[in-house]
Formats: sequence, C-alpha cells, structure tokens
Amino acid sequence: MRKSSGIMFFIAGMLFVCTANAQLKTPPASSFQSVKQSFALSEISVEYSRPNVNKRTVYGGLVPFDKIWRTGANASTKITFGEDVKINGKDLPAGTYALLSIPGRNNWELLFYSDTRIGANVAAYDKSKEVLRVNAKPQKINWFFETFTVLFTDVKPNSLNVDLVWENTKVSFNVSAEIDARIMAGIEDAMKGDKPPYFQAAAYYYDNNKDLSKALNWVNTAAEENPNAYWIQALKAKIELKKGDKKAAAVTAQKVIDLATEGKNNDYIAIGKDLLQQAKK
Repeated sequence: MRKSSGIMFFIAGMLFVCTANAQLKTPPASSFQSVKQSFALSEISVEYSRPNVNKRTVYGGLVPFDKIWRTGANASTKITFGEDVKINGKDLPAGTYALLSIPGRNNWELLFYSDTRIGANVAAYDKSKEVLRVNAKPQKINWFFETFTVLFTDVKPNSLNVDLVWENTKVSFNVSAEIDARIMAGIEDAMKGDKPPYFQAAAYYYDNNKDLSKALNWVNTAAEENPNAYWIQALKAKIELKKGDKKAAAVTAQKVIDLATEGKNNDYIAIGKDLLQQAKK
C-alpha cells in the first residue's frame, strides 16, 4: 500500500512540474510595440517587434545590405493609414501594409506590401503585392539606439515624418495628406447648419491663410455668443494682427488679459500680454 502511495505521489509531483513548466512565461527577445498618431482627419498606426543591437553590427551585418528586410523582428511590421496619403510625394491608398525595406549603404528602398502575413518569409516576396516603393536616405545620428524604434516627428496637420531609428542610423519618409478641400467643403456645409462652428472655422481660416475678413466676421459672431471666452478673443487678436490692424489687436489683446485674469487662467494672461506686445511694436 505504501509503495502504491509513493508511486501516486511521484506521478502527481511530475504532473505538477509539467503543468508549471507549461505555464511558464518569459519575455520575448524582441519586444512588441504599437504606436498611434492622430494625423490629418484620421490616424496612422504602426505595430512592430523591436530587436536589440546586443553588441552586433546591425546594417551590413545582422541586416544585410541590398536584401529585403521585414523592418523589425518576428511578424511583419504593419503600418496603417486611415485615409489616402502620399509617401514622399507618391500616392498610397488608405489601408494596412507590411513595411518592408531594402537597406543600402547610401540609399534605402521602402516597400509598402499588401500581404501583411509575409513576416520573416521574405523569400516569398511577390512583386504583384507591392503597392508602392520609395527611396530614402540613411542618416548617421549622434546618439545610439539600442532598440529598433519607429517615431513620428515633425507632426503638422497634413504632414509628418516616420523615422526608423536603430544603432546610430535614421531613415525617414514623409507622409502627407491633401485635406484642405475636404475641410473647406465641411466648413461650407457646417455653416448652413443650426449651430455653425464659427470659432473652429475662423481658426482654420487663420491657420491656413484663408479669407481673413471672413474669419474676423466669424470670430466676432463666436465672441458675441460667448462674451467671456478669452480664447475666442485671443484668436480675434491674432486675426487682427495678421490683417495688419494693430490698433484693434491691442484693444482685443487687453480684453484677453482682463477676461483671463477674471477666469484665473495664467496661460491666457501670458498669451494676451504677448499679443499686446506684438500690437504695440
């Protein structure tokens, strides 16, 4: 009986060890990252795995020159555009793509590939699935990136750069979107509605050098609807300055200071003082 009990205890122990081993979780050699950036009227996202240098030579070593690379590790590096864009000035439809690349000493080719399952199996590359190919120049940088990193830089309403950084090399490509016509059409439609977005429309006209007289009319209407809004008065002062009416801008800037002081908003007090200084030059 004791022998049987000993055998059962041994089996139970082995089962416990096997189960414990099956549940063991360890970090991957190349960590996963997902990054998003609001852009134009949608967003851009990148999903990728991030290999480390680990004291190796990266380009020309770990990543051979002049051969297709998955631009990361593990599964495909996926980049998603929420709307039609231009990559380095070339058209690319909205969608999700595998971002492949062909690193070179003096030039990279970046490939936007429709089959996101290609992963490390770049030998299965099919030219017919390549949607776009652009060139990019590698740059030597003064700081060292141990981990492969994708960054969004120089972000503007309709343009940004995507930087691929690893070791002491950076490769960038530009993404742009043509949104002005869509926004202008949207403003025109919205102004016909029950609650026209006077402030937002005036801000867009100011930021994009549109009809400043129309922008001033709209911001005045917005101020009438919300007379204590110092942010509206600040936009009005900016429009007046851009129109060259410094006298009117000085009066409005002082109103920004007074309203922001009443509202205890130090940021807009500073903005009002800066606008007043500009108006008095």
